[in-house]
Amino acid sequence: MMRWWVGAVFFLAGVTALGGVNAFFEYTNTTDFCTSCHTMQWNKEEWMETLHFRNRVGVRAECADCHVPKEFFPKVMAKILAVKDLYHHLAGTIDTKEQFEIHRWAMANRVWEKMKRSDSRECRTCHEYEDMDLSQQSRSAQRRHEKAPLEGKTCIDCHKGVAHRMPEEPKT
Repeated sequence: MMRWWVGAVFFLAGVTALGGVNAFFEYTNTTDFCTSCHTMQWNKEEWMETLHFRNRVGVRAECADCHVPKEFFPKVMAKILAVKDLYHHLAGTIDTKEQFEIHRWAMANRVWEKMKRSDSRECRTCHEYEDMDLSQQSRSAQRRHEKAPLEGKTCIDCHKGVAHRMPEEPKT
């Protein structure tokens, strides 16, 4: 028969591990962490010129708000997939502005596809069709936002290049 203290040790080890994972996620979700590599400084500069950084209502979207899901398992998957960025930085694939620009179209498309597959889940943390005051939008935006859900469109279908410069499609 297992002694009570063995169970307590396992319980405490589990709580400690979960706390450590949560602290790791919190730290790696900060914009300071995301932009600590020089290759992300270009993205940071672009973001600082957008309404997602500075706007009339003072709401700022940080890196993780757009790039990391809130739900636990999708968040874990995003963190695992983010290791490739570190790899490409260390491997020299994107460590210069020129190299970054060469790969920018492909990287942006991977993000857009991920957002499309999730129905722009991270965008919807702040933006929902039902919560929009269409009367405050231009007529064109009103029409598009009214039709988009009916046509199965999601935020990223129309709003590419909102928080970062729109990359140029490579010439074939």
